[in-house]
Amino acid sequence: MKLKFIHNGHPCILVKPEKPSEKKYWVWRAEFFDAFNQVDRALLEKGWHIVYCNLSDRYGCPSAVTDMKKFHDYLVSEYGLCEKADLFGFSRGGLYAFNYSVAYPQDVSTLYLDAPVLDILSWPKAGKSEEDAQCWEECKLCYGITEEEAETFQGSPVHHLDELADTKLPLLLIAGDSDKIVPYADNGQKLADIYFRRNLPVKVIVKPGCGHHPHSIEVPTEAVNFIAGNRIK
Repeated sequence: MKLKFIHNGHPCILVKPEKPSEKKYWVWRAEFFDAFNQVDRALLEKGWHIVYCNLSDRYGCPSAVTDMKKFHDYLVSEYGLCEKADLFGFSRGGLYAFNYSVAYPQDVSTLYLDAPVLDILSWPKAGKSEEDAQCWEECKLCYGITEEEAETFQGSPVHHLDELADTKLPLLLIAGDSDKIVPYADNGQKLADIYFRRNLPVKVIVKPGCGHHPHSIEVPTEAVNFIAGNRIK
């Protein structure tokens, strides 16, 4: 059953499973609800709720993270969902998911990043399209920075990788090694390297020859097992 509602002025979606898990586990999509949703659907069948709050075009900025916290607390109190979400950040959704996980690690069970943007200078600033240029203008406004200030900006996730690692949150990272839009080497790989170096709980799936799309993996078993496995430890 799919519920649509408004919370704090933002359109939201909550999908209820046919047989909810005892502790009401849930997937929280930071962006792009229902896109490349193989993992989401598999977890829904296992009893997870799927939720989304539309905070688009805010690039994971501090005020967006504040609104995410309000949304989280509302879901826990109003619908009785588990305190800890499995937080999914696809593409630019990685900015939201990463920043929320650093700010509120107690609210996260597993962080799943898929071809994530972790550096706003990598994208949208370095993007080649007109849409990317528009996104960059929006992004600067959201973070309150000028073009000149952007070059020394220290507020992207890549500047806070150790802070996320310090939380010891389990990390699932999926990306293509031929991504020209959000290059893996400049984004996800930097986080993966720190997790491996510090021997933290991480599963990385790098897809040979794959670009930014398609996201996720066709057969979601590995991802589902990693996420569900962290729930029963």
